[in-house]
Amino acid sequence: MMGALQTIGPLIIFFAIFYFLLIRPQQNKQKKTKQMQSSLGKGDKIITIGGLHGVVDTIDDSTVTIKCNGNSRLTFDRQAIRDIVEKRTNPHEKKSEKSLEAKVGEAKDED
Repeated sequence: MMGALQTIGPLIIFFAIFYFLLIRPQQNKQKKTKQMQSSLGKGDKIITIGGLHGVVDTIDDSTVTIKCNGNSRLTFDRQAIRDIVEKRTNPHEKKSEKSLEAKVGEAKDED
């Protein structure tokens, strides 16, 4: 019994280390990538896995049309999106943020 445990013990420890150092981080990375790709919206500035920078024009279930320089539009699979550089925000939110910053700046000037 003790001999079998001594032979199997290092294998179990090796598998546990392998799981926590390699498998689990990769699963977390895949989960984050999938979540990012599902949160794509029209107007988001993105980068593809090939390095193309553009703005999302239209989105279907499995494809994304990207508006590049000028009127160029390219269609990619949703999985080809590597990163969202800038999420499109509501124009009304930008105005309220700017007006808030202006009010804070005015308050500092008065002091």
